[in-house]
Amino acid sequence: MSMKSLYKGEVLSLEIYGESHSPTIGVYIEGLPEGVSPDVENTRELMARRAPGKNKWSTPRQEKDEVIFEKEDGRLHGYIINSNTKPKDYASIMNKPRPSHADYTAGLKYGSEASKSGGGIFSGRMTAPLCIAGSIALQQLAERGITICSHVKEIAGEKDDSYFDHAPLDETFEEELRMVKEKEFPTISDEAAENMKERIEEARMDQDSVGGIIETVVYGIEGGLGGPLFDGLEGKIAQIVYAVPAVKGIEFGNGFEAAGLRGSENNDSFIFDGKGDLKLRTNRSGGIQGGITLGGSVAPVVFDCAIKPTPSIGREQDTVDLKEKKNTKLQIEGRHDPCIVPRAVPVIEAATAIAIYDLLLSKER
Repeated sequence: MSMKSLYKGEVLSLEIYGESHSPTIGVYIEGLPEGVSPDVENTRELMARRAPGKNKWSTPRQEKDEVIFEKEDGRLHGYIINSNTKPKDYASIMNKPRPSHADYTAGLKYGSEASKSGGGIFSGRMTAPLCIAGSIALQQLAERGITICSHVKEIAGEKDDSYFDHAPLDETFEEELRMVKEKEFPTISDEAAENMKERIEEARMDQDSVGGIIETVVYGIEGGLGGPLFDGLEGKIAQIVYAVPAVKGIEFGNGFEAAGLRGSENNDSFIFDGKGDLKLRTNRSGGIQGGITLGGSVAPVVFDCAIKPTPSIGREQDTVDLKEKKNTKLQIEGRHDPCIVPRAVPVIEAATAIAIYDLLLSKER
């Protein structure tokens, strides 16, 4: 059984292939309209934002992540040549599944074909091909006036400014959020960034890791996008966001908080602002009602996703030896992120862009 992952949207189809330590990793993209081609510079900038090896809070693995684009049989092929692979780092754990990794379940599905080298296709390294496809979607959305902005909302209890800390009509927050892309650490507040970096460093020194929350706001999206039931935009976005290996939860608007409120507290009232434009007084629904967008002029799409702590840590952990059928200990070697959250920010933007661009292509047909 081939270890690849397929996405079949309304118009777009993606085939992601490769493994963390394989010679190449990449994506085949089908369904792009005639004349749509990648902006190499935009792709390079997005890849640089998720690239490892630049600071203490990411893995020291160095990869140039230079993307090569080719047309093959009507599909666009974007791929990267892996230049810094170390499969021997994982030789000692071939029969010892790492806690909270896909080692054991990969064996159940793929048998002897399952790779234990750096997580194989299940590795966070495979978000690079997702970003290749997402860079094209982001470019096409920008031409339609749609901007996707993500930032680190929380790490280890340290919090950044949030959309819901401000009035929905606060344009200052939008301006600050758009500037996050220019920062090394993707938060709005520089003070919050320093506090988060301290928590990450504490975990790293303890041979441990921490997770966090990423908030995403979609500005400029048109109204009427999505549909009821299986066609809801929440489901379309969630499907691809959950393709990011570290994501363990997603909530739109105020999400689970809504369960503890009364309807009178949770409802979003419609109002006309001082310019006579229709708006929401609050945006607890996250800009989506009935699975359909209200439109960026009324309320942007807003959601959070939870990122788990990196499961590869230096501490000794309990596991089993599948070959010897006994309990044992495991200490993971290799190069790993003490916190994957900052590098996941552009990945979430890319995933969101693919879902929205696919629906727009379907509507524009």
